[in-house]
Amino acid sequence: MLNIDQNQNGATLSFALEGRLDTTTAPQLDDAIKAAIEGVTELTFDLTKLEYVSSAGLRVFLSAQKTMNKQGKMVIKNVSEEVNEVFEVTGFSDILTIE
Repeated sequence: MLNIDQNQNGATLSFALEGRLDTTTAPQLDDAIKAAIEGVTELTFDLTKLEYVSSAGLRVFLSAQKTMNKQGKMVIKNVSEEVNEVFEVTGFSDILTIE
């Protein structure tokens, strides 16, 4: 299960994720991003409460990063040790901006 708390303020869009970002829930996040990303120059993901990310979840982050490379910046914040380990092992820590 994944809870998505979405907040948009002008050209700034943020998502706070809670639960698991996996094959079942990744399309839900992907749809939310695609519906709101037009005109956004700053995209932020708060992963404080994200427990798990699968390859499907990584694809969503990569897709969002590719879009934001053209129109602004993307930052991922408050990553847990477990999720950060996935980013490091897959090499995503070199692609994504993680604070």
